[in-house]
Amino acid sequence: MNNVLKMNFAKRNDPASLLGLALDGGRLDGVVLRRENGSLQIAQTFTATLSLDPLTNDVELVGREILNHLEAAGVRERRCVVAVPLKWALTAYAKLPELPEADAEGFLQIEAERGFPCDIATLRVSTARYKGPSGEQHAAFVGIPRAHLDRLEQVLRAAKLKPRSFALGICALQPPVVETSHGVLALVVGENSVDLQVTCGGGVAALRSLEGVFEVESGERILHGDLVAREARITLGQLPAELRDQVKRIRIFGTRDSARQLAAEIRSRFEPGGLIVEVVSGYSPQEFGVTIPREAGVSPAFSLAAWQLVGRKDPFEFLPPKISAWKQLTTQYSSGKLRTVGAVAAALAVIIGGAFAFQQWQLIRLNYKWTKMASTVHELQDVQQQVRQYRPWFDDSFRCLTILRQLTMAFPEDGTVTAKTLEIRDMNTVTCSGTARDNAALLRTLSLLRAADDVHDVKLDQIRGKTPMQFTFDFRYGEGGPSEN
Repeated sequence: MNNVLKMNFAKRNDPASLLGLALDGGRLDGVVLRRENGSLQIAQTFTATLSLDPLTNDVELVGREILNHLEAAGVRERRCVVAVPLKWALTAYAKLPELPEADAEGFLQIEAERGFPCDIATLRVSTARYKGPSGEQHAAFVGIPRAHLDRLEQVLRAAKLKPRSFALGICALQPPVVETSHGVLALVVGENSVDLQVTCGGGVAALRSLEGVFEVESGERILHGDLVAREARITLGQLPAELRDQVKRIRIFGTRDSARQLAAEIRSRFEPGGLIVEVVSGYSPQEFGVTIPREAGVSPAFSLAAWQLVGRKDPFEFLPPKISAWKQLTTQYSSGKLRTVGAVAAALAVIIGGAFAFQQWQLIRLNYKWTKMASTVHELQDVQQQVRQYRPWFDDSFRCLTILRQLTMAFPEDGTVTAKTLEIRDMNTVTCSGTARDNAALLRTLSLLRAADDVHDVKLDQIRGKTPMQFTFDFRYGEGGPSEN
């Protein structure tokens, strides 16, 4: 494909991966894309044939069948975008007169109600506006039955999927807003029909699903290109002349064989009139403004997921926005007073409920923490009980080491007085014997010891010899201030 469009990646709250699904008759195509470092990577692809119809069979059974296909393909991604069949859609078109923008919405509403052959309330309608070559404004309306979309959403949720978008696959393959889509008639060969789209001026000028163009003979599907060409000519003939004259190319999407067959059959009918017929066999390297795998096959599922991941939304969106419970509550009150009272009451209810919820959460969290630490706490309590039981039998003040420290600080560092034996009785009575170089050194040591804190009753019991002299002294250690001896 030759479309080139520069796009920025989506915001941070947008997903980094998506499951793209395309539903076409009984066929379901899927691809999981991941956004990594400025490129798109294919995680999984699969094609499945559904035995159950999403619109008629039981919702839970269809959801289970889709989930089984996802699990068989190894798909774990649950956020998805879905290309819904074009044959579900009804279309209408209108030309906008020169109106103020404030009046344009009302005019479009009236035109949509006039354009559809059913009650517009039964449809989900999406509108896209564009300008023609002469500057006139046009609008395209696409409506899909609400019942179809609601049922499809229920089926996807039964398959444990979270839909983020319902869109048309042909619009993802040939985006109307892309500049190179101007003047293009796109044909998508599907399972049982051929979808047709005419784009010009940044919008959709025509959108149809061509039924009855396939015929089954001897178990094989045969595509009648002459019927497709006739319907395409009729569609072009119904366009305003200024739009019809802009169409210069016909681009054909589909499986390789079917697309080439259709191109061969219609080329002789259109190219003499100046329309170029081409088969789209692959994406251009910068199709989505980012790098994509070379092996990526052209499909509505891939295109829809890729455009979503790079931040471009489809012009026709059919998944209704989710309305918060708060907004639903406030919109129930029409008058100003009732709205104010209702808003205040709702706010108080939310605040009170939030406070109780927070308190409950705190209780659960603290209970969980206590459960994890309960066994350790019980062990510590047992140890403390034993400590209290045996505490009178031991002292945690390191008394012996404290006595040794006081004694060591009293002895001179030059070795003139040294200790040979030390006896500590009852942790308070100390007897020390040793040698001294002279009497003066010994007296200085005893004087320092008497001045120490908690040292009392220092007495020199014995002294023998002269050089060196041998001594023995004792003292009492305990509270009460320095010794007065």
